Amino acid sequence: MTSPPLQGRGRGWGLSTLRKVDNSHPSPSPEGERLNRAALVAHARESITRGSKSFALASRLFDRTTRERVWLLYGWCRACDDLADGQDHGGAMARVADPAARLNEIRSKTAAAYAGQSTGDAAFDGLSQLLAEVSVPRRFADDVIAGFALDAADWRPGSEADLFQYCYHVAGAVGCMMAVVMGVAADDDDVLDRACDLGLAFQLANIARDIGEDAAAGRCYLPGEWLAAAGIPQHAVMAPEHRAALAALGRRLAELAERHEASARAGTAALSFRSAWAVQAAAGIYGDIAREVAARGTAAWDARIVTTRGQKLAHLWTGWRAARARHNIAAEARDPGLWRRPRASGAAV
Repeated sequence: MTSPPLQGRGRGWGLSTLRKVDNSHPSPSPEGERLNRAALVAHARESITRGSKSFALASRLFDRTTRERVWLLYGWCRACDDLADGQDHGGAMARVADPAARLNEIRSKTAAAYAGQSTGDAAFDGLSQLLAEVSVPRRFADDVIAGFALDAADWRPGSEADLFQYCYHVAGAVGCMMAVVMGVAADDDDVLDRACDLGLAFQLANIARDIGEDAAAGRCYLPGEWLAAAGIPQHAVMAPEHRAALAALGRRLAELAERHEASARAGTAALSFRSAWAVQAAAGIYGDIAREVAARGTAAWDARIVTTRGQKLAHLWTGWRAARARHNIAAEARDPGLWRRPRASGAAV
């Protein structure tokens, strides 16, 4: 599974009628608990620094409390991803001999975190700490775990709808969780649709960039219908004779990512300035990945696509300007042609 990054927001994050709530609970007061929280935050900060330089940079734009909570959530996502894929902070994937056991470990430790129980694992205890401060619905965590179950079953998407369902599980649902951490009401479906949109955009970009790496690990997230129409056998996605057809599919993924990125950006007016800044900057940084896949064409997988430090800094500046002007965004309905997340948890696995 490609690494889950940050995510984000319809009536969106841009409407004055947004119901924004305080999902926070009082912070723990005993000194011992405060020290424990500090250690968990430090662990999560190290995790995001190692696992995603782009997201680590964007996360610094949040206010301190939101930033630390975002780190705690990222730490859980990263730990689950690494368990499922045999990775170390998003490094090279390895075939795991016990995918069912790893999935059960993710489920049991996540359930313990939601029950307020210690697991002895800093990433999952960090989630428990986050849940003591913010009411993040369990259904979203279950939806994320359903994505790991798909990979454990060696699932492959047959259709474009299947692709989006997968992207929802591994990134869109994380976007919904992140939105709640930023203060969005957990039952505001219109806003959460925009949160999901940015997660979908991120994941589509990751899939487009990582086609070669996924193929080397025995995975393929390109819909079977797409491959069949392009004349590309699923077992030979990276064969040189199919590179031109594969480049067309890379552009198709990039175009889908761009549409969802634009939808997500259109809602940032409902966020605080600093949260909107972080979201706008992250959208630009990750959006560049998909745009570069499209621009490189048949050479898109010759070398791993990365966003340079200069590009990231440029997006911090453009993100700041976009966040400053966010209240000037005209309210607009979400594009009905975009894929929409399920309203109930637990899609078919």
